[in-house]
Amino acid sequence: MSTDSVTADAVEHYAYLWQTSPYPVRWAIWNTVDGTMVFDRQINCPVGIDDEATLREIVSRMREAGVPESDDYPGRPCG
Repeated sequence: MSTDSVTADAVEHYAYLWQTSPYPVRWAIWNTVDGTMVFDRQINCPVGIDDEATLREIVSRMREAGVPESDDYPGRPCG
């Protein structure tokens, strides 16, 4: 998948998900039975990315940047 098939603006809107940060890792790639999600550990929930092609491109960039990936729930326990 390349950015040719998704708009550059849509992908760049989510660039903060794979940029380096001085803070501990906030973002994770969460592989579930239903699919792959971008997970925000700070607010303890998935990031909503509705377009499948955009999500694939974002996850690809996050993987290239070394964002942690797991099949286990990446957040703190839900209350």
